[in-house]
Amino acid sequence: MKDYFAHETAVIDDGVQIGAGCRIWHFTHIMTGSVMGENCNLGQNVVVSPEVVLGKNVKVQNNVSIYTGVTCEDDVFLGPSMVFTNVINPRSAIIRKEEYMKTNVGIGATIGANATVVCGNDIGKFSFIGAGAVVTKEVKAYALVVGNPSRQVGWMSEFGHRLHFNEEGLATCPESNEQYRLKNDHVTKLLH
Repeated sequence: MKDYFAHETAVIDDGVQIGAGCRIWHFTHIMTGSVMGENCNLGQNVVVSPEVVLGKNVKVQNNVSIYTGVTCEDDVFLGPSMVFTNVINPRSAIIRKEEYMKTNVGIGATIGANATVVCGNDIGKFSFIGAGAVVTKEVKAYALVVGNPSRQVGWMSEFGHRLHFNEEGLATCPESNEQYRLKNDHVTKLLH
């Protein structure tokens, strides 16, 4: 007995692992060898390719294709129509399945609507990629990146708020009151 919901138009291949509480919506295709943790939500017209791994509570909005080589850790948000690639130099006439590059999306990261992540560039935990950004290099943990090509314009809290650091390199999230430290161009959350 399955302990997840799949709309009648969804296609789920054999050899897939789907965690309890997942919701899979209209016209979504989950392909052989993929793994989904508990409580994931996959919107309409999503493709999860072979060997893709999604952690717990991953939210995938409509029209997203997650290609072989991509891993999303827990609590990742993939915005509507965002794009992953998996080959750096695709050509229709040349088979490059042995050249798929890996991309890891860290815990709690957000990738905005219509953003593109070029393969082989890891996305740091709790980072925030703005709508329409084109990511062509690694994104640091807690970084806020925007534009084409993307550039870092600030830092974000785990609750998704822009962090403003004082002279001592400290910032407080306005929603959670958690504190963060900026040191040597890296952000860490302070534990109390």
